Amino acid sequence: MANRVVKRIAAEWLLVLTILGWCATALYLRRFPHYSPTDFKVVYTLLIFLVIIKGLEHTEVLPGIAARLDKGRHLPQKLIIITGILSMFVTNDVAVLTMVPLTLALGLDEKIIILETLVANGASTFTPFGNPQNIFIYYHYDLHPLTFIGAIAPFTLVSFFLIFLASFTVKKRGPEQGPREIGDIHHFQRPGYLYLTFFVIFVLAVLKILPLYIGILPLLYAILWDRQSLRVDYLLLLTFLAFFGFTDNLMHMMKFSLDNGAEVFLYSSLGSQIISNFPSTLLFADFTQNWRALLWGVSVGGFGNLIGSLASLITYRLYKSHTKEQKKFLTKFHMYGYVAFALGCALFFLFMS
Repeated sequence: MANRVVKRIAAEWLLVLTILGWCATALYLRRFPHYSPTDFKVVYTLLIFLVIIKGLEHTEVLPGIAARLDKGRHLPQKLIIITGILSMFVTNDVAVLTMVPLTLALGLDEKIIILETLVANGASTFTPFGNPQNIFIYYHYDLHPLTFIGAIAPFTLVSFFLIFLASFTVKKRGPEQGPREIGDIHHFQRPGYLYLTFFVIFVLAVLKILPLYIGILPLLYAILWDRQSLRVDYLLLLTFLAFFGFTDNLMHMMKFSLDNGAEVFLYSSLGSQIISNFPSTLLFADFTQNWRALLWGVSVGGFGNLIGSLASLITYRLYKSHTKEQKKFLTKFHMYGYVAFALGCALFFLFMS
């Protein structure tokens, strides 16, 4: 029993470390972390997408789409392009929530999942609404859309191109690695059509075309008629809650001023490796008016380790739920992540210095 508990704790190392950080900073500051409405909105949005994706999985929709997508050549390149474009318009979190389960259904090498995560983090920087930190910078500094896009375009386009080239190194799948036989895409279970409708509706809600509370519909449907779709990764949601509290405490512990662009970039990019790029944006925006360096810093900071971007944490949890080969995945993820991080730093000093 004790051995099982130790293994369980080891498997949830990120959650354990985050909770320990939450507790340590709370005791040091003698305060309970403040949770904003945005924090709960992120967790709520993630929950709804997890339920919808689970519904798409067990009604054979994702495997069915995977079978159709698998026809023809250049599958890794198609996945990278779709993930990148998707992240620009529905955020990097939604892009990985959509594409990673689809890729797992295809049975491809874990490298393509890592590249999908990198391209989601990189391409989402292109638009003011591609990720939470972009939205904050866009409104906080009262920017024009073209000014915003022009400032970050070199990073987005070069990183997209390099990740696309890297997709050609993905190993070809062997016969034993193919997706399971599921027949034609039109033969998935009838509730699958309903979950597809829920997915489109909730994406419109994320884009603020529809009210966000419409996400209650798939949740109520799952509670009343499809309990299987409620079997989602609740520990991921708990990790997010603990993480938001931990970073809120950290922001109350750190006070300083930044003027130099290189300093803003380095502090915000390295800070993203500790508290993630969205909290890092909130922290450093209070101490600088150099929004370009801040935008580049938190964009590059999305690469590197798992903590750099919440989308990376989502990818890890999705991959972890499908396989026990976590060490190999983590090794490759951090190797590619820090190569991308180093290239991002080089691009900043090339284009912005």
